[in-house]
Amino acid sequence: MRGSSTRLRRLCTGAIAAVGLALLPATASAGTTTVISGTTTEASGLVSKYLIEVPSPWNGTLVLYSHGYSFGPPFGPPAPQTATDAGDKTTHDWLLANGYAIAGSSYASTGWALQQAFQDQIAVLDVFKSKGYNATRTIAWGHSLGGMITAGLVQLFPNRFDGALPMCGVVAGGPGVWNQGLDSEFAFLTLQAPGAFKLSGFTAADVGTNFSNATKAFNAAQATPQGRARIALSAALADVPGWFDPASPEPAATDYAAQEVNQLAWDNNPDLFFGFFGRFELELRAGGNFSWNTGVDYRVQLSHSSDRAEVAALYSAAGLDLNSDLDTLNATPRISANPAAVNYVTNFITYNGNLGIPVLTMHTTGDGLVEVTDENTYASVVRSAGDNSMLRQVFVHRAGHCTFTPAETITAFKTLLNRLDTGRWEDSTNPASMNGQATGLGSSFNTAPASFIDFQPDKFLRPFDVRDVSA
Repeated sequence: MRGSSTRLRRLCTGAIAAVGLALLPATASAGTTTVISGTTTEASGLVSKYLIEVPSPWNGTLVLYSHGYSFGPPFGPPAPQTATDAGDKTTHDWLLANGYAIAGSSYASTGWALQQAFQDQIAVLDVFKSKGYNATRTIAWGHSLGGMITAGLVQLFPNRFDGALPMCGVVAGGPGVWNQGLDSEFAFLTLQAPGAFKLSGFTAADVGTNFSNATKAFNAAQATPQGRARIALSAALADVPGWFDPASPEPAATDYAAQEVNQLAWDNNPDLFFGFFGRFELELRAGGNFSWNTGVDYRVQLSHSSDRAEVAALYSAAGLDLNSDLDTLNATPRISANPAAVNYVTNFITYNGNLGIPVLTMHTTGDGLVEVTDENTYASVVRSAGDNSMLRQVFVHRAGHCTFTPAETITAFKTLLNRLDTGRWEDSTNPASMNGQATGLGSSFNTAPASFIDFQPDKFLRPFDVRDVSA
């Protein structure tokens, strides 16, 4: 299936060609900004909302924002929800004040909505052009699942974009990310809570019960040294960091007790919620279980984990035999995936590394929902494709998922602009330089001290991209 990316491009292009642009936009002037809103309709009949804002004067650049994951029925409001054209109000206002047009879609679906988002976001670009605006350049950006969508948009539609800023994005691709989550829950279920919950094949009637049972089992395990050691092993197999609160300093490198407490906090909010309700939603989309652990050697996985020292220390303190637990994991019957479901998640999406345009990614080092190691596998596939000169990655030393300040976001955006203007990265991604630029924006933009850092993420433990897809 090495041609899966080509098939995905055809799938999306064909669908987009059939998208009907609803002639129901509302256009209003808000001060010196023209606001255009309306709906687009996909060939399937699904409807999404869009929002476009064009300042006067406009500098000719359009910035297309892709929002993150949103839960829909039965766990949230139905789609389409509100269209979003920026990640936060401060950055939104800065973009407009500096002459940038901004736009974005609600997407026609909630959940793992990549299939819809690719269509709907390109439809927004078509609406923008149909209103008489001809952008001199278009930049894609987004947070979390929106970062994944951003990276997918520039892969599938490179001729529609000039640069991209995926932020805290799921850039390891769908199969790898979900496989890594499966490993984490499989280890805990097998070693600490056999039979307490199931890992896949959920229904609307039982997903909540399984989530509740898993949450109770994790929190009960916290009461014993043995349980805490196994929580740490579960976290290590997904490279969950031992840092949770953005307002607190990172625990010392050998403060393993504090690290494990923070990893449990990630389990409680939001990792287990996505591991059950998010998995349920995607299983419905994909037509079955899409992740697997067949053939995985958990001893090897742990040896590559950034948390391996913590696991060894907590196992020793608990008087547990780590090798025995790893033997048990490796001897336990594995979970196989439905090939059609794997194909769906592979199509939506894995990355081929072909950039062709400048891409700047940004990630916090203490992200326990979309781990910073995602960036390692994205960089690896880009290197394999020979486009490494197009990619730069910057890191912010802070806990939390997408916990960037407006100053850091704007500084990253300006760094990408400089690359587009000059054709060179040069030293523009130097952390000291970026921190100086962010700080210089002033206190209203710096809700926390600027914290760009020189950082190299560890290996992503379950990579899966187009290099793994056979013909």
